[in-house]
Amino acid sequence: MPSELIHEIIPVGWLQCNCSILGDAETGEAIVLDPGDEIDRIQEILTRHKLKVRAIVSTHAHIDHVGGLATLHDATGAPILMHAADLDLYRAMEMQAQWLGVAAPPIANVDDLLKEGAVVRWGRFEARVLHTPGHTPGSISFYLPVEAGAGSANQNPAKHDAAAGQNIILPRPGRLLAGDTLFAGSIGRTDLWGGSLQAILTSIRGKLLTLPDDTRVFPGHGPATTIGHERESNPFLQPNFRSP
Repeated sequence: MPSELIHEIIPVGWLQCNCSILGDAETGEAIVLDPGDEIDRIQEILTRHKLKVRAIVSTHAHIDHVGGLATLHDATGAPILMHAADLDLYRAMEMQAQWLGVAAPPIANVDDLLKEGAVVRWGRFEARVLHTPGHTPGSISFYLPVEAGAGSANQNPAKHDAAAGQNIILPRPGRLLAGDTLFAGSIGRTDLWGGSLQAILTSIRGKLLTLPDDTRVFPGHGPATTIGHERESNPFLQPNFRSP
């Protein structure tokens, strides 16, 4: 029987960016999202699961999310993927570092540009790119639909139907890796370079809230949540919220 999707999340760096390692145990292929720092820890996880990185994906180009891109690229040879609208921000790493009072990390060439609707594949799995500007002009969210992958990688443990006398395999909900666009109980800040409160609200309402309520949301910082929970309780997404 095919193995489950590997999804390891580790907060890295002094701003505790959530780096995601997504792997297919059957094929040994993986992608890494937002390797902001602590590349040794990321490589330990890759080694433990015997994974080869097929792509390194950046949800946006803030220093805490891209600080380790060049180092991981050098270590794995995997291409770096980013939205074109964040290239200028990535190239301005010295400016970002000076603003935070930290040393600037090395930067690398971006190998491929992501756009709305693009599909990134690794092993039997795939995810679709949603361009969700607002936190930065090139912010993306990464959606793994219910149907992504194959076999038991998309299925919950069997539920027994006593009346029918059989086990029923229930599909798992999709996963959204939201970067810094949507958080549990909040949204990404919009007061930095290229940020826009109106744009981020439009991105969330027009794209993320169209996903099923049981979609699991993995933000770029902090705990996981669901689309349904944020729809009902996130103060920024309520009908009475009015942007300044």
